[in-house]
Amino acid sequence: MKHIPRKRFGQHFLTDSAIIDAIVRAIDPKPAQPMVEIGPGLAALTQPLAERLGRLTVIELDRDLAVKLRTHPMLDVIESDVLKVNFSQVADSLGSAKIRVAGNLPYNISSPILFHLMPFAERIEDQHFMLQKEVIDRMVAQPSTSDYGRLSVMLQWRYAMENVLHVPPEAFDPPPRVDSAVVRMLPRTDFAPLNADHLSELVQVAFSQRRKILRHTLGRWLTEHGFSGEFDEQRRAEEVSVQEYLKLALATTPSL
Repeated sequence: MKHIPRKRFGQHFLTDSAIIDAIVRAIDPKPAQPMVEIGPGLAALTQPLAERLGRLTVIELDRDLAVKLRTHPMLDVIESDVLKVNFSQVADSLGSAKIRVAGNLPYNISSPILFHLMPFAERIEDQHFMLQKEVIDRMVAQPSTSDYGRLSVMLQWRYAMENVLHVPPEAFDPPPRVDSAVVRMLPRTDFAPLNADHLSELVQVAFSQRRKILRHTLGRWLTEHGFSGEFDEQRRAEEVSVQEYLKLALATTPSL
């Protein structure tokens, strides 16, 4: 029986063989590498990955799909909401210090998944995800552009990222109403040792009224947090670089 895509799971299944081949080439899986695929769906990407790896762990929430995936001889299936998966435990179960992660993420919860993965970045070699192109544009955006915002700062703090492939709507069944793309995310080893919640609060305040100069938003927050350094508050949030935000976060983090 044909599987009917479920809206509540944000299911859009990849069907274009040329796009699938291009994604596999971008990921470049090698035999015996420990890899986890999020949202394998109908296994369009899963099959070529498993063939190259020899064995693949997949995370699938849809019970019907999980049942079918368990019949595949090269798959280990974790039937779960990915937001509840401990990726350090997954790496331990695979007997590896680091794992590779890939997947066609449900667009309705793509940002929560990205933020869920951040605490596990030290256990991850790389991440390749298909996402809404608009989201990837924001992830990799540079300062002084309209796409630059909270997502840009938070993810660029922890990852080096690259938009590696454009994917049109007709590559899916059913076709989404938006263009898609594939992003490569490499966890940084030289990242600033920050409290992610503190940085998130700082950036949230900065971009809360992005058309206003920062004196009216972030300036007040910095004063409340005892900041005594130099910072040009006569700019808008999008004009401040990631490194500047990181320095502000370090300067305002309460001492233990």
